[in-house]
Amino acid sequence: MIRNLLLAIGFTGLAVAAAKLELKDLPPAVRKTVEVETKGATIKNIVKEKEKGKTVYEVETMVNGKSRDIVVNSTGVLETVEEQADLDSFPAAAKAAILKKIADGKLTMAETLKKGSTLDYEAAYTTKGGKKKEVIVSAEGVEVK
Repeated sequence: MIRNLLLAIGFTGLAVAAAKLELKDLPPAVRKTVEVETKGATIKNIVKEKEKGKTVYEVETMVNGKSRDIVVNSTGVLETVEEQADLDSFPAAAKAAILKKIADGKLTMAETLKKGSTLDYEAAYTTKGGKKKEVIVSAEGVEVK
């Protein structure tokens, strides 16, 4: 009985993992925005999610060897763009704030994070103790998350 239950859970997990959306599966308004925003990119994954009670579509792409992910709401409005970036390309205050936060840890990822007209700077890092953390700062170096 337990073996059958575990097998059923395993097969269900595989089915969920394999349930990947394609461009043709998106509502027309969402598809139009995604097509415009991913021109010249390779689409890696499309996922439908609920964020704060709203349906959104997260599209993971690669452009010129760097990740570029977008979030589009169900009406086709582009809400967020995350683009892989080099820490050295960040404004000086943002870079300094991130380096101070990381201290003696190790940077694992740097991205720009655009929501509407707001552009922030995000970094993922591993602390010296091995904990994975993230920090988001404004161009002025003020932590926003």
